[in-house]
Amino acid sequence: MKETVLSGIRATGNLHLGNYYGALSKFVRMQDDYDSLFFIADLHALTTHPDPKTLHSNVKNILAEYLAAGIDPDKATIFVQSDVPEVSELYLLLNMHVGIGELMRTASFKDKARKQLGIKVDAAEGDIEREIIGTNSNKRVNAGLLTYPTLMAVDILIQKAHKVPVGKDQEQHLELTRRFARRFNSYYGVDLFPEPENFNFGDHAVKVPGLDGSGKMGKSEGNCIYLIDDEKTLRKKVMRAVTDEGPKEPNQPVSEPVNNLLTLMELTSAPEVVQHYRDAYANCSIRYGDLKKQLAEDILKVTLPIRERILDIQNDDALLARVTRQGAERARERAAKTLAEVREIMGIRKFY
Repeated sequence: MKETVLSGIRATGNLHLGNYYGALSKFVRMQDDYDSLFFIADLHALTTHPDPKTLHSNVKNILAEYLAAGIDPDKATIFVQSDVPEVSELYLLLNMHVGIGELMRTASFKDKARKQLGIKVDAAEGDIEREIIGTNSNKRVNAGLLTYPTLMAVDILIQKAHKVPVGKDQEQHLELTRRFARRFNSYYGVDLFPEPENFNFGDHAVKVPGLDGSGKMGKSEGNCIYLIDDEKTLRKKVMRAVTDEGPKEPNQPVSEPVNNLLTLMELTSAPEVVQHYRDAYANCSIRYGDLKKQLAEDILKVTLPIRERILDIQNDDALLARVTRQGAERARERAAKTLAEVREIMGIRKFY
């Protein structure tokens, strides 16, 4: 029997090169060897109060991008999170076993709360907590943001997933999922939920850098190459990427901005091309214009075929409807079974 792998991406915008190398390309590898479920997390996206039309458009775009990247709906279950209402009910039930303190201590919650409340990053934890629970501020942190880890745990536990590929920023949430599973099993004396583990094929986690000289590629950072970018847009982005003034002496350490570009090159270019530019940096002969032109060409070889498929799929409403209907049926069948077990265990039973 195949182990179950599950992962999802929030419906907050188009997918980028980081999503492709960090997630989508791995999803394609997983679907042949595992019982794979991949979803679009539209409920998670509600924490940022998206425009309704934009939210629906984002779901459609990501669905098309999943398919264009090579995820096969006949091999994997592809579904939209909100198409499985059992998730929302188990979210309520599991929250009865989750402490406010452990949710408030998560790094992602504190970081997002700081941003929403406009608190300085170096503010004391007590100051942050007072702002969060205070009543005099016009700004507020919504409860959905606080209980985000519970919803993520439910996504995983309701499908009884064994493996969940997550990045470093989500490892704490996955550990909370394991904790919630242990707590529920222990409290009721059952062996219902498996404790999921991170999964990356034994490879090192891929960190795809952005074009702004520091940090990873991210939608909120404005440093992305999107899978849907046309040729002109992509070339312009790469040519504007941050570099440095150039090496001043042979064999000096490569600066972070240039190393970011070389890292992107390692993902998309031939090894000998990467080595050529690393050698050129080492001997002070590197020309950043040439490097960027080469990088743009190699990225386009990856993204343009995907872009063409995305555009075709976006216009195929029948295909999108079939995939989501099929995925919802599969995901709901499994989720309904788990939810029925939870209700019975917790004593929530009907008299009719």
